[in-house]
Amino acid sequence: MHSTSGTPHFDLVGVGIGPFNLSLAALAEPLRENHSLEALFLERQPEFAWHRGMMLDGTTLQVPFLADLVSLTDPTSRFSVLNWLRETDRLYSFYFAENLFLERREYEAYCQWVAAQLPFCRFGTTVTRVRRAESGFEIAYDAPSGPALVSATNVVLGIGTEPAMPFEVSGAAPHAVLHSAEYATHRPRLRDLDDITVIGSGQSGAEIVLDLLRSGVPGQRVRWLTRSAAFEPMEYSKLGLEHFTPDYTRFFHSLREDVRADLLRSQGRLHKAISFQTLADLHAELHMRSFDSLYGGTLGLAGDTGATLLPGVSVTGGVWRPDAGGSVELTCLHDRLKREFRVVTDAVVLATGYRDRLPAFLDADLAQLIGPADLEHRVAPGVYVQNAEQRTHGVGTPDLGLGAHRAAVILNAVTGRTVYDLPRRAAHTAFDPEAAAERDPGIRIEVP
Repeated sequence: MHSTSGTPHFDLVGVGIGPFNLSLAALAEPLRENHSLEALFLERQPEFAWHRGMMLDGTTLQVPFLADLVSLTDPTSRFSVLNWLRETDRLYSFYFAENLFLERREYEAYCQWVAAQLPFCRFGTTVTRVRRAESGFEIAYDAPSGPALVSATNVVLGIGTEPAMPFEVSGAAPHAVLHSAEYATHRPRLRDLDDITVIGSGQSGAEIVLDLLRSGVPGQRVRWLTRSAAFEPMEYSKLGLEHFTPDYTRFFHSLREDVRADLLRSQGRLHKAISFQTLADLHAELHMRSFDSLYGGTLGLAGDTGATLLPGVSVTGGVWRPDAGGSVELTCLHDRLKREFRVVTDAVVLATGYRDRLPAFLDADLAQLIGPADLEHRVAPGVYVQNAEQRTHGVGTPDLGLGAHRAAVILNAVTGRTVYDLPRRAAHTAFDPEAAAERDPGIRIEVP
């Protein structure tokens, strides 16, 4: 740490400590140890926390364990998940389990283990202002000991996204209309209701429907609506996964803005669909419910599973009905039939994803400078972002498998040198003719 006019100065200050900025901190640690980079990371939460609202029993990551904070950039790092397993005496157990995917609670515990070893990651500190200053940037924050001020040459914004709420229901009880990010908090009450509607057909929506089917009160009706044409499986073919490589990121970034937007609209199955295993578990649950309904079950009509799955439906709004204990009336439109209908339900869970947000703590003058992210994830001179550049970098932006690579790109840019060697080619697929021509002499690029 340096000092400028009595104010502590850092080469890099990270705002927010989610997986991506924690990856940056872990990869920056060797640079701190040799005094070539001074860094500080600030997080308002009292400890590292990750998707607590969807921390359901048995849920796993959708990426293999090597997509940890460091391994795909530096597999020798002491902050690897394999080293965590060794340090916690679980490495042989993990080996014999033969499972590529960590449970979500394991991943959170692993990240907490890493954070505990990085004293320059300070939790319980809320950033209140970031503005341009003579030394680069001035960052004001509230710490447990009181207000504090530091300066930095570079700032990395890793505050994450916020829940996307497509509509509001004025007057509704907190448990009656909620985002999937809050599901675990309200789960005990939701399980006791007679009728629940889940909106959204991504992984979160599927996991909530499956959890309710397994744990809800007898006779509970679970309704699953989505505007998608079907409850689709995630694209998980080996070549399809190459859309989550640095090669595809570079290709996507090189495209025109309108072409990128068209591509994103067509790539839902790469990042918004449901894992094959979750779909299989759902079908198995429904299959046995259909059996139970025929042979002495409590669900009512013979063959009724207690679940309604209805795709191709847009939910345009909702109204709170306080009479008879309270209910939500949804206005719906079947897109292909152009048929309107209503749904009356006790509670609505919106598994409708997340959206980027511009931090309120950015000074107005600095906020005006924020533009599209360049290939090094820079949105303004000295300002970098993590997981806020899907429009410029593609579907891999929120993927944990690209986190360590992005952190290394930012560190190389901040230091102005190659701190981490990065792969020139990581995919078998050549996403553009120039890339193909590098290894294929039969492809000849015409010079305009």
